[in-house]
Amino acid sequence: MSVALCVKQTQKALFNPPSGDNFTIERNLQQQGYPVVAGLDEVGRGPLAGPVVAAAVILPPDCQHSLFIDSKKLSPKVRQQLFELLHTIPARIGIGIVSQRIIEKINILQASLLAMKRAVLQLKKDGVQPVFLLVDGKFTIPMSTPQEALIKGESRSASIAAASIVAKVTRDKMMAKLHQQYPHYNFIKNQGYPTLEHRTAIQKHGITTHHRKTFKGVREFV
Repeated sequence: MSVALCVKQTQKALFNPPSGDNFTIERNLQQQGYPVVAGLDEVGRGPLAGPVVAAAVILPPDCQHSLFIDSKKLSPKVRQQLFELLHTIPARIGIGIVSQRIIEKINILQASLLAMKRAVLQLKKDGVQPVFLLVDGKFTIPMSTPQEALIKGESRSASIAAASIVAKVTRDKMMAKLHQQYPHYNFIKNQGYPTLEHRTAIQKHGITTHHRKTFKGVREFV
């Protein structure tokens, strides 16, 4: 067997463990010499308004990792409970936010990657140095830190799942505050996503400074 094929098979086994334990990837990486592994995820790629928010989470090795699953599979109440639990454990958490104006300038994909980079930089600012990153999705982020992109990462990594919870709760709280300023759009319910109610409100009331002017459904009303 060639060295290249051996390395490829080793990497495949590392990031696709047979176990149903959703902390297996992190343990494998720790055994490979990466003691501090952060999971990264973002929320807010699809909305017509508001920022994209990312989180980077480092879970302690002795917590109940199975509690942390994809935020989309959780009710708002359970998400909030797990959000609070993450701060109690305590997990190490970094948040990255990219505004709608930057989204307009660099596109939503690049803004999402930037938000995740900012989340890692926040960890470093707080004195935490992750040595490996597990990134949800198809793309790695623009950093030199060793990393792996995992499609459907929330279902494969507890750290990514935890990051999805933190990002979702954080962004929902931001949109709830915007709802107080702009109740016509019902941001507290739709979080800026292009629901029929939201699109109808744009047609009736126009757009706010928080709407993404380059997005279809908004640019027609600029």
